[in-house]
Amino acid sequence: MSSRGDMPAWADYVLLPLINLLLAFVLSGLVVLAIGEDPLRAMRILVEGAIGYPEAIAFTLYYATNFIFTGLAVALAFHAGLFNIGGEGQAYVAGLGVALVCLYLDFLPWPVIFVGAIALGMAFGAVWAAIPGWLQAKRGSHVVITTIMFNFIAAALMTYLLSNVMLEPGRGAPETRRFIANATLPTMQTMLGWIGIDAPRSPLNFAFFLALAAAFLVYVYIWRTRWGYALRVVGQNEQAARYAGIDPAKTIIVAMAISGALAGLMGVNEIMGAHQRLLVAFTGGFGFVGIAVALMGRNHPLGVCLAALLFGALYQGGAELAFEMRAISREMVVVIQGLIILFCGALENMFRPWIATLFARRKAA
Repeated sequence: MSSRGDMPAWADYVLLPLINLLLAFVLSGLVVLAIGEDPLRAMRILVEGAIGYPEAIAFTLYYATNFIFTGLAVALAFHAGLFNIGGEGQAYVAGLGVALVCLYLDFLPWPVIFVGAIALGMAFGAVWAAIPGWLQAKRGSHVVITTIMFNFIAAALMTYLLSNVMLEPGRGAPETRRFIANATLPTMQTMLGWIGIDAPRSPLNFAFFLALAAAFLVYVYIWRTRWGYALRVVGQNEQAARYAGIDPAKTIIVAMAISGALAGLMGVNEIMGAHQRLLVAFTGGFGFVGIAVALMGRNHPLGVCLAALLFGALYQGGAELAFEMRAISREMVVVIQGLIILFCGALENMFRPWIATLFARRKAA
């Protein structure tokens, strides 16, 4: 019956997150009320801005694409007992790999550029994450500290490259030239146009399907392969893994490399899809939000996808809210998002004992 504590799985994976989410929305409503605005109107604008019309839905799915990649990266590392908070830096460096292919190999056919950009982006992200993994496995450095530092190093490296090496001549902003059409991802508007469907213009692109495929492959890897089994054993008990003949050090390095590769796929969505050029700070904090997405999604690919949709809706709806209600600034929207992250992430187990007690009494009756 139980999955964690004395609760059935549906209560653990559905009921508990819904209660946390409801409480976060109630507190957010009180914050809106405190500044003299109508919380019900704010909620209506937030929901309509996220899913109320086709363009809003497209933007929500575009943001969700980034969160699926970064959420999967964090979730996979969690299963190995690792707290990878370096998704931001890994995605940043991966964007460099994507851009190198799109800038310098754009004479090749589109399928070759597409595969090459994904491969080099994932490789750059994997290497950037494998180094902290190696430092933890071989030298005892804590991966949390090293991934934080690698985020700063990645930001400094990319700023230098974009300002001094890859800067488009004649431009003041630190960014490369725009990729030619042959080196960009088709937008959802273009793809739907191929089958005669008129869709609104948005940054949503082919990377959305890549994110869904990544979620499926992560599920297969973790729960349907012996490598995934070894990864989970190391995450649960390194000593037991060693007795079972599993090399924890190798598993940790591989897990971090795969985690970094997944975070790196965000670079494909942003660089090859949305911006079509490499620019400073394109990651926009999506790597950090991936931690909350993984926590709320219980580190399961399906849960990560659902949590990513929620956070995508919050990003898009929050932008509409800041535009429609001027008293609610962008910073206030971040506060509301922070409350949701707080209750769905850090305080996710606050109501667990009470709910578990209720189910235990019901079972005993």
